[in-house]
Amino acid sequence: MTAQPRTMEHIETARRAAERAVNGARLEPQEILSLFSLDLCELGVAADAVCRRLHAEPVRTFVIDCNVSYTNVCIAPCRFCAFWRSEASPEAYVRTREEIWEKVGRASSAGATQILIQGGLHPGLPLEWYEDLVRGIKERFQVCVHSFSPPEILHFSRLSALTVEQVLERLKAAGLDSLPGGGAEILVDSVRRKLNAHLKSTSDEWLCVMRAAHSAGLPTTATMMFGSIETLEDRVSHLLRLRELQDETAQFTAFIPWTYQPENTALGGQEAGGVEYLRTIAVSRLALDNFPNIQASWLTQGAKVGQVALRFGANDMGGTILEENVVTAAGVSYSPMRPDELARLIRDAGFQPAQRDTYYRILRYL
Repeated sequence: MTAQPRTMEHIETARRAAERAVNGARLEPQEILSLFSLDLCELGVAADAVCRRLHAEPVRTFVIDCNVSYTNVCIAPCRFCAFWRSEASPEAYVRTREEIWEKVGRASSAGATQILIQGGLHPGLPLEWYEDLVRGIKERFQVCVHSFSPPEILHFSRLSALTVEQVLERLKAAGLDSLPGGGAEILVDSVRRKLNAHLKSTSDEWLCVMRAAHSAGLPTTATMMFGSIETLEDRVSHLLRLRELQDETAQFTAFIPWTYQPENTALGGQEAGGVEYLRTIAVSRLALDNFPNIQASWLTQGAKVGQVALRFGANDMGGTILEENVVTAAGVSYSPMRPDELARLIRDAGFQPAQRDTYYRILRYL
């Protein structure tokens, strides 16, 4: 990561950019880049002002959800991923549909309204397996199936010899409600090649799947994994590509940045800390003027930093995450959040907590 210069000229440029964003102006690429040189507190104040303009009511939200991984077998060995295993690995697994339905049932009984199903790119599971999985969930439980990232959809397309559009239509017919934004990492192909992320999708392919999902009436989230090998310029490029697609489709419901977790990965390195996380989430809020929601990541940064993010441009605390396997494979200490815990964090930050659904509609105030 390249640091931004902090001369008075650069700082004044950043202050003008932040002021323009607060007043509703769209920032140019160099203005967004300049924001990384701004004092952290100044940056937070500006991002908070934009967030309050977009969300005038003092309400901050969360969802009760569960992340279920159906397999850790993957044909794309990304260097930043501690989760993937080869098919021959003694640690490889594929959960049966019945096992997954049981997990979804437990989550539903605990109040979950959203189920995120994701996994590695398994070479042997046909599209019909995923259709039956989704159909079985919808037949048994009243939950939103927010599942399958763009690289997974692209993988299904390649294995089935169907177009991405055909795959999405079949999964939607089976009951798929929306797509998560996983697999974006950094939408710059030179970075993706160094991370081996290009083996699962290029930047254009990731965006094309999202465009197709939006056209099919499937809203999605968008993500960014940062703090690995990318530069600040790469982060800005990532944000601009998302903003451009949102201009076209307006079907991204939220942006979710999180930090690279280095433990147990081939890439190694150091994790970005809380200051870098808050700086990046604030810049994201100022840059993504057409994204309605910015989600904090308490899973990677911890509850306290997630709470502070509510004053740095985030208006949502994410989910309770009743189960999670991918990030924890990289050594993150994890336990689910209870709804009352998330509500307390939001309340202690000075806001009214509310439970939402996948589409950011309020279900109840707490």
